[in-house]
Amino acid sequence: MRRQIIVMFCGLFLLPLPAAFAEAPPVAQNRGALFKVQDASHTLYLFGTIHVGAPDFFPLEPQVTQALQNAGALAVEVDLTGDQKATVAAVLKYGMIAPGEASKYACREALIPRLTPLLQKYGMPVDAVAPMKPWMLASMLAIGEFSSLGYSSELAVDNYLSQQAKLRKIPVVELESTESQLALFGAMTPDEQCRFLEDGITSINDENEKQEARELALAWRTADKVALDRLAHDMAADPSYAAQFMQKVLLDGRNPTLADGIAKLLSREKNSLAAIGVMHLVGDNSVPDLLRKRGLKVERVY
Repeated sequence: MRRQIIVMFCGLFLLPLPAAFAEAPPVAQNRGALFKVQDASHTLYLFGTIHVGAPDFFPLEPQVTQALQNAGALAVEVDLTGDQKATVAAVLKYGMIAPGEASKYACREALIPRLTPLLQKYGMPVDAVAPMKPWMLASMLAIGEFSSLGYSSELAVDNYLSQQAKLRKIPVVELESTESQLALFGAMTPDEQCRFLEDGITSINDENEKQEARELALAWRTADKVALDRLAHDMAADPSYAAQFMQKVLLDGRNPTLADGIAKLLSREKNSLAAIGVMHLVGDNSVPDLLRKRGLKVERVY
C-alpha cells in the first residue's frame, strides 16, 4: 500500500467536492509535520498535510490554527474549493480515454481478472471506470482502499484549511494547478500507465503493505517523524515503476516549484502559512532543504 499512500501524502488531488467542516475548539494534538521558515523580517509556517481525512483530524492543533489566523495568505498545492470547471476540464483532458483511443490502452485488459474483485469491493461500476486511463483508475482504487480504512478524500486536510481561510477572508494562493498536476500523469505512455496500475493492484493486495498504510496514516495523525522519514527512505529504495515515478516525478520534480512559490510568499507577507503534502517535507531534496539552500532560516517545530 506504500505506493498508494504516497499519492495521498505528496499530492495530486482526486476529486470529490470538498465537504463542509464544523468549527470546534483547537485540540493539543500534533499532526503531520510543521516547519517555521524565516527571512530577516517575515515568518512562514510550512505544514505537511495528507490529502485524505477523517472527522477526528479536525480541528487541527493550536500552532497550525494560530498560524492560519495570523496569516496574510494561505498557500496550497491546488485549491479544490476554487474553479471546478478547470478541474473537470483537466480530468477529462488527462484522465479519460478520448474517443477512438481505447486501443492504445489495451494493456489494461490483461489486468481485468485482478481488477474486478477490487471494483466490487469498492462499489465501482465497471461502466463508470471503463473510460478512465490506467493511471486515473489506479488513483481511484487508492481512494477506494483509503475509504475502506476509514479515510475520505472529501475530508482532505488541505480542503479544510482552504475553507477555514476563506471563512476568515484570508487569500488562498495556489502553488500549482490541477492542469499541471494531472499533466504529470498524462505524460506517461499507455504502457507506463498500465505498469503504474499493475503496481497499484499488487500493492493493495499485499497484506504487509496494507498494514504499512495503516501505520503511516497513524504516523501523520501523531506527527511521528521517525515513521515519516522511514517512509521516505523506503520509497526512494523501492525499485517498482510506481514508486520511482512518485519519487522522481511527484516529489523530486515538483519540490523546486513548490519551494519557489513558498519563498515568494514568504518575501511578500509578514506572516503566512503554506500547506503541502507531508512527503514534500521529508527525505532528500525536500522543500525545507531547498529553502535552506536559499539562505532562509528553517526550523522543524515537530
